[in-house]
Amino acid sequence: MTTIRDLQIRRLEPSDAALYREIRLEGLRISPEAFGSTFEKENAQPLSWFEAVLGRVDIFGAFLDGTLAGVAAYAAQEGSKQAHKATLWGMYVRNTARNLGLGKKLVVAVLNHARERVEMIQLTVVSENDDARRLYSASGFVEYGYEKRGLKRDGRYYDRVLMVNYLGEGLN
Repeated sequence: MTTIRDLQIRRLEPSDAALYREIRLEGLRISPEAFGSTFEKENAQPLSWFEAVLGRVDIFGAFLDGTLAGVAAYAAQEGSKQAHKATLWGMYVRNTARNLGLGKKLVVAVLNHARERVEMIQLTVVSENDDARRLYSASGFVEYGYEKRGLKRDGRYYDRVLMVNYLGEGLN
């Protein structure tokens, strides 16, 4: 494993909108099967839309030598009956920064943030994404369901694995 040079993980602010837009669109373009949204939809949005997202959602960025190299988002459920749950979503690490442990550090940042707020955090991952499934499993997530044909892109279906981390139970 290559060593991490200057790494900073922090919550992104609305002033980071241009950086977030760039990495988000890259992820949607390079790995369209991994996301519920599309490049076409988000590319059509103005910078102010990304500023608004960063103002209402907790998105963590991994900065490697000052460059935004990865992101992961946290969203709490709404309503009193679901307020104990949250979702980890929008996880993406640039190809140039993979295999450095950034993904694990981003997941840990989201989990630490979640522990102060909810009892459990859920996510979905495309069944074919073995690297992501291993990362999430190593971070304390367990599979609890399987959504056949959960996503469809260009006429092809992708199954999704549903995973959960019951915070406070086990090691993370």
